[in-house]
Amino acid sequence: MATEKDQLSQLRAKYEKQIQKSFGEKSDHRGSPGKPEDQPLTSKDYDEFKKENLSAHLSAYEKLCNWSEKLLKAEPDKKKLPELEEAIKICHLNVTPQGVTSLSLTAPLIVALGLITITYLIPSFISPGSGSMFFVMFGLFAAAGMIIPIQKMPFFLANNWRMKASNQMVLSIFYIVTYMRHTSNLERAISFAAEHLAPPLSLDLKKVLWDIESEKFDSLKESLDDYLQTWRKYNMEFIEGMHLIESSLYETNEGRRLDALDRGLNVILEETYEKMLHYAHNLKGPLTTLHMLGIILPILGMVILPLMVSFMPEVKWYHLLVIYNIVLPVLVFYLSRTILSTRPTGYGESDISETNKELKKFKYILIPVGKEELRLSPAVVSTIIFIVLFFIGIIPLLMHALSPNFDLALVDDGYERGIKVINEPTHPSASFYFLGYREEIFNGETTGNFVGPFGIGATVLSMFVVLAIGLGVGLYYSFRSKNVIKIREQSKALEQEFASALFQLGNRLGDGLPAEIAFGKVSEVMEGTLSGKFFELVSINISKLGMSVEQAIFDPKRGALVYYPSNLIESSMKVLVESSKKGPTIASQAIINVAEYIKQIHRVDERLKDLMADIISSMKSQVRFLTPAIAGIVVGITSMITQILGHLAIRLSTLSSEASAANVGAGSSILGLFGTGIPTYYFQIVVGSYVVEITFIISVLLNGIENGSDKLSERFVVGDNMVKTTITYIAISLLVTLLFSVVAGSILTSFNTPV
Repeated sequence: MATEKDQLSQLRAKYEKQIQKSFGEKSDHRGSPGKPEDQPLTSKDYDEFKKENLSAHLSAYEKLCNWSEKLLKAEPDKKKLPELEEAIKICHLNVTPQGVTSLSLTAPLIVALGLITITYLIPSFISPGSGSMFFVMFGLFAAAGMIIPIQKMPFFLANNWRMKASNQMVLSIFYIVTYMRHTSNLERAISFAAEHLAPPLSLDLKKVLWDIESEKFDSLKESLDDYLQTWRKYNMEFIEGMHLIESSLYETNEGRRLDALDRGLNVILEETYEKMLHYAHNLKGPLTTLHMLGIILPILGMVILPLMVSFMPEVKWYHLLVIYNIVLPVLVFYLSRTILSTRPTGYGESDISETNKELKKFKYILIPVGKEELRLSPAVVSTIIFIVLFFIGIIPLLMHALSPNFDLALVDDGYERGIKVINEPTHPSASFYFLGYREEIFNGETTGNFVGPFGIGATVLSMFVVLAIGLGVGLYYSFRSKNVIKIREQSKALEQEFASALFQLGNRLGDGLPAEIAFGKVSEVMEGTLSGKFFELVSINISKLGMSVEQAIFDPKRGALVYYPSNLIESSMKVLVESSKKGPTIASQAIINVAEYIKQIHRVDERLKDLMADIISSMKSQVRFLTPAIAGIVVGITSMITQILGHLAIRLSTLSSEASAANVGAGSSILGLFGTGIPTYYFQIVVGSYVVEITFIISVLLNGIENGSDKLSERFVVGDNMVKTTITYIAISLLVTLLFSVVAGSILTSFNTPV
């Protein structure tokens, strides 16, 4: 019996397709065929869309989880299983809870074994006793510390997904309300919003529609309600807004229907402002803690390091590198992500180059060559800059490797003063060295090994290593975002005055003028403004090129939107084109309402910026000046202290040798207090790299607080701050180092001993 029913269903579907094909129709229950937003969304469409818009790191994470599950299948905590499944569902991961738990065990195990093998087993095999127990302990602690973060990775990714999606929620409600004012069809309105939004919210909305097409749910209401449940704990105003929009479908009175739509947009705008108000009030404490623990205390702690290391010869520069360039940045990053995770959701910008393929070329460095444009990859240019600066920075190491005894010194022997080539570690009349390698002192005795470079020339050249990292990363982000951010700023300037222009356009349409003539009239009134130029371009396309209103605006080659790319303006114009089909009166009312919505969104945006103004300005001053200034001064002081302590160690070593020859033990006991210390070359690299890392983390935090999950703005802020902070740090540290070296030199000459 079941077989007969199946055969009848297949036969019916076959003839339905033939009938639709004969009439030139497509099986679309949502509306007329032919428009992108009216076409059914198939599973293939959704899968391709997901593949294009999911980040590469998500795909890599999926592969690692699936591989770990095959290697070691571990069961997650049953109490946390529902939450874990929900997080996996939110960020559209093709993984299982077992795979996530397996990765949290296999990854730390591999990391621990790898570090122990590289830092202890292999060195001990090559040279017994040369393995470092410090890195063994670090590997074990690092592996233990990785377990919980990896287990929480789906929650982190889900939270990141929520931040990105919620950044577009005000706009999503705006698009849906705008569309439904003239066409009361929720399914087509959601499709319209998904078309104009950037990922990831567009992916979520397409998933809502796809769940209907794939018959997971029988109706749009069921699919939408299932999706809204994922936001119940995080964004109730979005759910309230969508429910008000749904309620408008059941209103029989047109006035009440429009009122429900207006309240849907007002709810999310008002609630977003209130939540941001509380967030701004509660933000000062966590930011102060972050600033003290992540910037002030670590950098000021470096002042004591030269003294500590001089009396603790077991501590090497690479121990500082692990602490300052790995452990501390990870802790600061974790604190910053914790602060961002509490940011209210609901408003932000998206990368316009992601939704407009014509703008993707502006992610490159564009150089005009005749009528063509030469496109240079920011990654290639930044890599070349990094390699050149890094090579300059490691010249002292290369010089010592090629000729261990070679050095340059400033010599003053009473007869002649100048820079001379020396072939020994120290010179009796030298005051400054270029490389400055010294014989290692351990437990009051020289070991015969030479460590360094301590010289002023090597310290100055080491700054090129920091310059390579800071400028390499900063210029990459700057080149990649600078052109696109300019276009977005122009579009935002147009959006700010576009509301008043739409009011005038709506009034002209309300007077009975056709849209073709109304554009020309408004462009004359608003001559000289960005909106006037936009409307003038539309009018020229209509009058001189014979285009329709739709072509004059949306034509891929000559349309006005080519020169003014903006999702907000594009959606407004689509509303105009759609509503004008129902008559000028409906078009007029639709455009006036769109103008009012734009003004409301802009008003909330300005109030949010006002709330964050004090916090943002304080953080900017910390990143751009305070942090590099403190670090630069610390490097200068350290250079002076290391130079003086190194001189004292050499002097005491000489006295110890003389005392030993005279059978007197006075000098050896004091010499036992001193070690060689950390070469200023490596110390400066550690400090400078920490400044670069902190600048990157704080810049991401700064953008996250101000703009939410806005990748374009984040790249621009990171690039701008990295370049400025790196240059400021290098300038201050160079000036202070040279100044304090002169002071140290004048102090050391009074001893009249080798430096």
